[in-house]
Amino acid sequence: MNEKKDIGTDPVLETDRTYNLHSWARQKGLKPLHVTRAEGVYFWDASGKRYYDMSSQLVNVNVGHGNKKIADAIKRQVDKLPYLSPPFALDVRAEAARKIVEVAPEGMAKVFFTNAGAESNENAIKMAKMVTGRNKIFSRYRSYHGASYGAANLTGEPRRFPCEPGIPGFVKFFDPYLYRASVRFESETEATSYYIRQLREQLEYEGPENVAAIFLETVTGSNGVIIPPEGYLQGVRGLCDEFGILMVCDEVMCGWGRTGRWFAVDHWNVKPDMITFAKGVTCGYVPLGGVIVNEKVARHFDDHPLMCGLTYSGHPVGCAAAIATIDVYKEEGLIEKAAKTGVFFKKQLEKLLEAHPCVGDVRAIGLFGAVELVRDKKTKEPLVPYGKDPQGIMPGILGMLKERGFWNYSHENILIVAPPLVITEGEISEALEILDEVLCNVDEGL
Repeated sequence: MNEKKDIGTDPVLETDRTYNLHSWARQKGLKPLHVTRAEGVYFWDASGKRYYDMSSQLVNVNVGHGNKKIADAIKRQVDKLPYLSPPFALDVRAEAARKIVEVAPEGMAKVFFTNAGAESNENAIKMAKMVTGRNKIFSRYRSYHGASYGAANLTGEPRRFPCEPGIPGFVKFFDPYLYRASVRFESETEATSYYIRQLREQLEYEGPENVAAIFLETVTGSNGVIIPPEGYLQGVRGLCDEFGILMVCDEVMCGWGRTGRWFAVDHWNVKPDMITFAKGVTCGYVPLGGVIVNEKVARHFDDHPLMCGLTYSGHPVGCAAAIATIDVYKEEGLIEKAAKTGVFFKKQLEKLLEAHPCVGDVRAIGLFGAVELVRDKKTKEPLVPYGKDPQGIMPGILGMLKERGFWNYSHENILIVAPPLVITEGEISEALEILDEVLCNVDEGL
């Protein structure tokens, strides 16, 4: 099934290289994969080779490829009414918002629709400033919130650099990244106490009366699937309540069943003031994102104008896709399935940790996993330095995986593994055998 055919010169690739600019890449010598079809947890290239989609593309195709219910909903809406501007009431726009609030944490009240995760965070920044009248925004160093200008300033990792010098008022703080913490903690509770004290001190130095919001990915995504220690989110919530700061949870990547709950905050029973979302709400079938706000934020805009607007806010086709996608999650039991399959998934990743000298740590919650690669398990020296990979080591590892039919992506020294929620335990085992084989090659190079 995975045998490659000789297809000669590919006109699609030639046209692509001539006219397209590809994100996050030097364009010279770029050889994008020409994909012709996809179904379930697989996709195929133009030669007929099959790949396990072990990152759900960009951690968004949660229901898998080729879901007919979502596709049919999109087609019906295109035939009925493909576009209507945001000021109008529309059946699918109203129903999509209702369904989203219905599955969101208790206390969430309304939705402002956007087109993608970056726009969701951009508008949440503006809302936080409008509601509080304050000008500072806190976010973490190991974070990615989008590449548009405001979202890039919110972002903590190197992808923010092209947008610097940045917007005044954005302040960074450190994640509770226990694997790489300079302090050795006896327990997660002790770690939480340390990081919350640090955050409190930083708020005091910045003047908490100036801080509009604390943004954080509930589970840090591309920067390593960093799972908050026990009590951490509750500690952040406590600081926000004490100082009148809004807590904004970015669930663009970790929401919509990815962690085995509708939203990752549900694991810790924390109620943020806003949740930003995108990706899994339509699973990429049509672009859609948004900001879910609680009653307090919603009520503010009863008497104050909401100074946010987008031509495609609440796009009818996107909303139709969202309605169908939420129905698929429920009808196929995918949230529960992700939780159950996630237990098996984590155990399989832990076997890689035991078997390979190059694997320093594995982290997983639901079907959201990371494999952190090191040169030495004892010293924890990363396989590539932070922000640098002059020898192309990580692209080389991805190339070996791709050659064997395993598709995913990396960030820094970390491999992200986040398959569609429809994956079976058998498919997980088969795919991770490929990863196991490639990690053996990495071991040999240490």
